[in-house]
Amino acid sequence: MTYSIVARDPATGHLGVGAQTHFLGVGALLPWAEAGVGAVATQAFVNVGHGPNGLSLLRQGVTSQSTVDILVAGDADAAYRQLGVVDAQGLVGTHTGSSCAPNAVSAQGDQVTVQGNMLATPEVCDAALAAFESAQGDLASRILAGLQAGESAGGDVRGSQSAALLVVSGKRTAEPWNEVVVDLRVDDHPDPLAELARLVPRARAFAVVGGVMFSRGLSLGPFAGVSSEELDARLAGLAEAAEAIGPDNREADFWRSVLLARARRFAEAAALFAEVAAFRPALAGFVEGLAPLGFLDAEALAALVGGVR
Repeated sequence: MTYSIVARDPATGHLGVGAQTHFLGVGALLPWAEAGVGAVATQAFVNVGHGPNGLSLLRQGVTSQSTVDILVAGDADAAYRQLGVVDAQGLVGTHTGSSCAPNAVSAQGDQVTVQGNMLATPEVCDAALAAFESAQGDLASRILAGLQAGESAGGDVRGSQSAALLVVSGKRTAEPWNEVVVDLRVDDHPDPLAELARLVPRARAFAVVGGVMFSRGLSLGPFAGVSSEELDARLAGLAEAAEAIGPDNREADFWRSVLLARARRFAEAAALFAEVAAFRPALAGFVEGLAPLGFLDAEALAALVGGVR
């Protein structure tokens, strides 16, 4: 099943996997990546274990092709498997078993491999690779461009149902979950790549929102240790996030108003919160419930909700 792109961005060291298929929930099966370690696509008549086991080998310093060779050597059904691996140095490893369903092909470039099976045409992987290599933007955008080109070249012969995009940083750490850049899954959709394309900018925007919501000083605990430069940058980021998310979701504006109130910029906070509360009146009560948890003192709360109570 499926076609996929596995790649490393030489400028940032980011590692990523993107895929589309006619099968439910490809994101639960195919894409595996760990920051500063590598990325793996395991597909065709899939052995999901090749994903985590491949990352384990890469973590030990085994190169991409050697990782593929070890996985294949230990798999009695390797003829039915297809693998694409890129390690933290950008080296590529691939395997397409002789019993993968046609069309089963692959294409490799600099720090990128594209592989597919059950394809409508053998040109899918070449088209995806060419689009990836010519696309602008970050790794997620380039992988998405490659997947879209693969679909335009025919994609999965059975059609499309699910897609996934996973990108991690190039920083190896004991807490790799903190180095996930994009992690999106479209499990069941008539046009999964279009839905994935819609979600990518929203995911970036909500990462900005989360960077404020989950940060001590900015939102959690006392408002402390925040320079004027950081405050302005965070507020600008939230404003940009609100534009990207759109008018039907005011999450970014809600937290921007809270941050303004915490920073004692009461007039700006009240004006923005009035817009947010007009959109969803229940948020006035919600922010009153947040206040005693340490988000807002009495003066900040009064300034924030005074215009809507």
